[in-house]
Amino acid sequence: MDFGLAETLIEMGLPPIAIPSPGEWEQWVVEPALPSGVVNLGTDREPNLEVLADLRPDLIVSTPYLDGIKPLLERFAPTRTLSIYAPPVGSAYARSSSATRELAADIGRTDAGEELIARAQASMDVAHRQLASAGLAGQPLLVVNFLDTRHVRVYGKGSLFGDVIERTGLVNGWTKPSNYWGFSTVGIEELAQSPASTLVYLEPISADTLDRLSASPLWRSLPFVKAGRIIRLPPVLMFGMLPSAMRFARQLVLHLPGDRSNG
Repeated sequence: MDFGLAETLIEMGLPPIAIPSPGEWEQWVVEPALPSGVVNLGTDREPNLEVLADLRPDLIVSTPYLDGIKPLLERFAPTRTLSIYAPPVGSAYARSSSATRELAADIGRTDAGEELIARAQASMDVAHRQLASAGLAGQPLLVVNFLDTRHVRVYGKGSLFGDVIERTGLVNGWTKPSNYWGFSTVGIEELAQSPASTLVYLEPISADTLDRLSASPLWRSLPFVKAGRIIRLPPVLMFGMLPSAMRFARQLVLHLPGDRSNG
């Protein structure tokens, strides 16, 4: 019932038979690729009950976000709730590791779970070395999704993006407290509080938003805009688990400018 859990199952070699809104996978997740034949359950809040009944699943995995429909889901199969983005505020990466172990035990693939956790840590270590060799150690970043031309969702300490930033030797330029999802919703003018940061924004973003931003005096006045420190990244699931953490680390290495002569 969740893309983060689905990507984790795929990486452990047992992809789900169905998920909500699979057509949105390429827009938000991209990799790992969603296997062909995964059934569309409808939306997460209103799954198609006829489809669910026909599938006769062995297990449904969900999150606290969908606790309101858990009694409904339990009519069709044992339902396991795994918590990554829920109160209290914590570390999305650490919680993802714990949830991976729990999920691996549930599906009888404990070795695959441990392998995924080890692979994620190795990915962080590799990215750390590559970014350091490019002279980027300690570089402050502001990681955002644009909501419109005046507001962003900026990811703070404890978010999946924030945890990856720390684990790869970079610095999160956003130091204000975040919600338990790991982000704050702010006006773009508040980003000026971290003038030395590079702005990293993620797709999807509409061409209209970019055009209107380029014409905005407020946008052009921001320190990272004046200095040309703006990086656009392809989609990475902001509320994902270890597979999304690995993808984000790879994208940082690929797109952050630096001296690669020693890498």
